[in-house]
Amino acid sequence: MGDEKKPKPAAGVWPTVKPFVNGGASGMLATCVIQPIDMIKVRIQLGQGSAAQVTTTMLKNEGVAAFYKGLSAGLLRQATYTTARLGSFKILTSKAIEANDGKPLPLYQKALCGLTAGAIGATVGSPADLALIRMQADATLPAAQRRNYTNAFHALYRIVADEGVLALWKGAGPTVVRAMALNMGMLASYDQSVEFFRDSVGLGEAATVLSASSVSGFFAAACSLPFDYVKTQIQKMQPDAEGKYPYTGSMDCAVKTFKAGGPFKFYTGFPVYCVRIAPHVMMTWIFLNQIQKLQKSYGL
Repeated sequence: MGDEKKPKPAAGVWPTVKPFVNGGASGMLATCVIQPIDMIKVRIQLGQGSAAQVTTTMLKNEGVAAFYKGLSAGLLRQATYTTARLGSFKILTSKAIEANDGKPLPLYQKALCGLTAGAIGATVGSPADLALIRMQADATLPAAQRRNYTNAFHALYRIVADEGVLALWKGAGPTVVRAMALNMGMLASYDQSVEFFRDSVGLGEAATVLSASSVSGFFAAACSLPFDYVKTQIQKMQPDAEGKYPYTGSMDCAVKTFKAGGPFKFYTGFPVYCVRIAPHVMMTWIFLNQIQKLQKSYGL
């Protein structure tokens, strides 16, 4: 009896950890491909022009390497944020399905799981997200105001040294809200679309993943861009000569943005944002699917 019980703890650890490992790995692989588009999106939101103008200016003034500035922070963000959100979503939906007697979850329950997973992931990943935004925005600042971070860990060290530990969660409020909106759109619509394309339409595995990923990518972008815009403005703001920040918080930023440009101001850069979100979502799910197949082939 003793020999039978020894393997059980080890066997129980991997199924619990696996969703988190798989989620982080798939997110990091997708980020390596998407980083240049993400860089362009941030520059557009900072008011440097259209996608074509930003791309031309970056190539001319900074070279190809500029498109990968902040990659270390992007990877760190995926290692924290995506690991936590995809892992949490898998755990939450599995528990919910058990409570539902093994039946597929209704859309609203998937949305609630997505909201919760997004909040957990954003809280864990907020420091890396702040480092990423600052590294990407640094080149747009006047030379005297640039922070000149060399990598993500240097950025985190400088933020703690200059502004205190709590500054790592600067803008965490809008980050969490944005993540909740994005993951509600992304995760719930993906699961729902998989069921539809696989069970109702009868598509194969690859076509199902691609189709469902496209749907979830669109809803992730549409639900999250207004919050992403506010989050970016909060995280990249700097005090003026009198030490006063342009916004007192996310609500103040949202109100001032609405007054200045109306509701469509929140959708600045939507085409590029959607192009960035949808492929990242698609590749994340494709990588995740391939990782799971590989693990299955090895009996993991």
